[in-house]
Amino acid sequence: MSTEVSRRQVLAAGAALAGSAALTAGSEGTAGAATAPIGTGEEKSKVKPTIVLVHGGYADSSCWNATVQELQDKGYTTVCGSNPLRGIPTDAPYIGSLLDSISGPVVLVAHSMGGTVITNAAAGKTNVKALVYIAAFVPDVGETQGELITKFPGSEVEPVSVPVPYTKADGTTGIDLYLSKDGQAAFAADISTADFRVLQATQRPFDADSFTFPTTAAAWKTIPTWGLVAGRDKAIPPACERWMYSRANARKIVEVPRSSHVVMISHPKTVADLIVDAAKATS
Repeated sequence: MSTEVSRRQVLAAGAALAGSAALTAGSEGTAGAATAPIGTGEEKSKVKPTIVLVHGGYADSSCWNATVQELQDKGYTTVCGSNPLRGIPTDAPYIGSLLDSISGPVVLVAHSMGGTVITNAAAGKTNVKALVYIAAFVPDVGETQGELITKFPGSEVEPVSVPVPYTKADGTTGIDLYLSKDGQAAFAADISTADFRVLQATQRPFDADSFTFPTTAAAWKTIPTWGLVAGRDKAIPPACERWMYSRANARKIVEVPRSSHVVMISHPKTVADLIVDAAKATS
């Protein structure tokens, strides 16, 4: 049995146990469980959704740590999906299987390239009640990330992306892209140099082919959407983020004027507040 399957089984089991505890003891749920708010009347019948957060390229799940703390302080169960970063054909089914392992409603959140993943992965998932895009791609069917990142001027990440060949399972050669040690200005200008060094050291590279796979489904056409624009984003141009969110008929768009691409690290409370808005509006 694979480690990831075991992880999803543990999450599912934890959800069942914590859900039972919430119903019998009225206490807050633990990891993997949707938490019921304490209240009277109509509030008693409501269940807080599980918040699932999906990271993008040049990062791992730890990029959400500060946002997770904000959400947990507000009583929300959170799960950080580990994005394989191999491209839509691999990433979307993988995150989709994580969504299938969670009982109860889900608010699905993504940063950067994670937006492409959730746009595909959430299609047909009836438990996903809201999509929240944090400085993220929001592609339509047939579009690629390569098309979107060049639609508006301003992206500066290509010159600081280091290509590294790797051997795929079938013996062919792929190219992974890593953010170089000189990439702070383009990717994370508003965090400390020390924090950037940790981010750069712990990053997960993404397959360069991720920019070439066309989107096969657009979940934002049927699931309510929220969006956050990082006003000083030099990875995905802010103009592109605004355009994509507007096209997706986002119910609310928040802009953080001075934020770099890693807004969930530099402005976690603002990010968490938008996620909570989506959760409250759809639960």
